[in-house]
Amino acid sequence: MQTFIGNSFNKDAKAAVAEATKGLSNPHMILFFANFNMVEAVAKELKESYPDVPTIGTCAISYFEKDASDNKLIVIGFGSDAKVKVGVLRYLSTTPLYDIMDLKNAVKEVGPGDEDTICLEFCTNDEEILVTTMNVVLGQKKVRLVGGTVFGVPDGKKGCVAVNGEVYEDACCYAVIKNTSGKIRTYSENIYKLNPDAKRHIATKVNLKTKELVQMDYKPASEVYANELGIPKSQIVDNVLENPLGRILGDEVYICSQYGIGEGGSLINYKKFNENDTVAILHLEDYEAINADTRSKIKAENPKISFVFSVNCIYRHLLFTNKNHLQDFMNDMGTLGKHVGVVGGGEQYNTQHVNQTMVCAVFD
Repeated sequence: MQTFIGNSFNKDAKAAVAEATKGLSNPHMILFFANFNMVEAVAKELKESYPDVPTIGTCAISYFEKDASDNKLIVIGFGSDAKVKVGVLRYLSTTPLYDIMDLKNAVKEVGPGDEDTICLEFCTNDEEILVTTMNVVLGQKKVRLVGGTVFGVPDGKKGCVAVNGEVYEDACCYAVIKNTSGKIRTYSENIYKLNPDAKRHIATKVNLKTKELVQMDYKPASEVYANELGIPKSQIVDNVLENPLGRILGDEVYICSQYGIGEGGSLINYKKFNENDTVAILHLEDYEAINADTRSKIKAENPKISFVFSVNCIYRHLLFTNKNHLQDFMNDMGTLGKHVGVVGGGEQYNTQHVNQTMVCAVFD
């Protein structure tokens, strides 16, 4: 697929857009990432500069070449072999189906084929409801979903996404992209594993609204977690980089990151548990070896890579930073081909919202 990548550290939106789009000609779609304070202005500048080009974007820490930064504007242009429709799903917290017909029409117009179409999305909130809603449309046509929760929003501000020059809160921006000259394959990477002898617990009490796991096995969730690992409760939140929670569904394990302890000893997470879910504590594995295995699989299945786009969880970003592995990770991803990554506050992959995961799309 024909792709263009431009960037700028300029803090003036007009100048940054001019620098980042230098050499961009006749794009069929534009995807951008910027500092939170520049999102609205960048969206408007891109609309003025490319009035007929569908555009989506949001704020993010971005990975490009050797830089990981939240002060850089990244512009990705998709060329003439991309068939694209973009849109927005508004009112995620109250009426997530409000704009679902627009997504249905977008998929219909793009006309997905065999492994040649994905839906890229970025959302501000209510991820579990979002993926269920989107799957009503995407599942019928077997369109893969890759996305992330907006990250990089200052305290006291609300996350936002931009679509065709307009900015929305409580929303999801999306692009349904078909590669008319090749395939688009998707991957997810989990560096946390469920040990064969790990204890399985049952979520006996939850609070879906606050994403609290209140009780496991009829005991306060924090008590069960601390006792199993032999650590004080005061270390549970910081221990998320080594031992997050896992939601077990059949043969699949989905990471749920704990970030707080609630009243009565509950664990507050970035992903919901449902009552009667099977829960286990996961363990950090050899992430360098797992990274290498993922890249080997991507190379084996994609002999002609033109572009790789990834969403890396903020907790993985912090872990890799603490372990002095982040630069190596970015360099290694760059060996696959042109690569742009962003940091997400959560990740969406097909029918699931997950935590502490990398998801990526690989374009022929």
